[in-house]
Amino acid sequence: MEIPSQYLDLFKKRAFAHLATLMPDGSPQVTPVWVDYDGKFILVNSSKGRQKDRNMRRDAHVALEIQDPDNPYRYIAIRGIILEITEEGAEKHINELSMRYKGKPYDRVDPKNPRVIYKIEPLKVSGH
Repeated sequence: MEIPSQYLDLFKKRAFAHLATLMPDGSPQVTPVWVDYDGKFILVNSSKGRQKDRNMRRDAHVALEIQDPDNPYRYIAIRGIILEITEEGAEKHINELSMRYKGKPYDRVDPKNPRVIYKIEPLKVSGH
């Protein structure tokens, strides 16, 4: 499923996503994240070993909500499944995201916990 064109602007501005994953006991865990879209997949970037990383490796089902920073009543909600987890290109990707969200290169590099990109296939999309 593609992201409707009227919501593509949310992937170009400083719109934070709220990523929902599932804990081992089935309870939800929600984290604000930087988000990107490559025309096919929703892209989330995180450090290996964080709670959301462990959750997504165990259960590939996720949900995201992205709220328009210019109009808090406008949002897109996405339910999807992670099709790929990769370290390839993750450092470059986090720098691109940091430039969009912070206006400067990413400055919290931790060699012990490499960056990872999660490629999420949107299965259900709704918005307002």
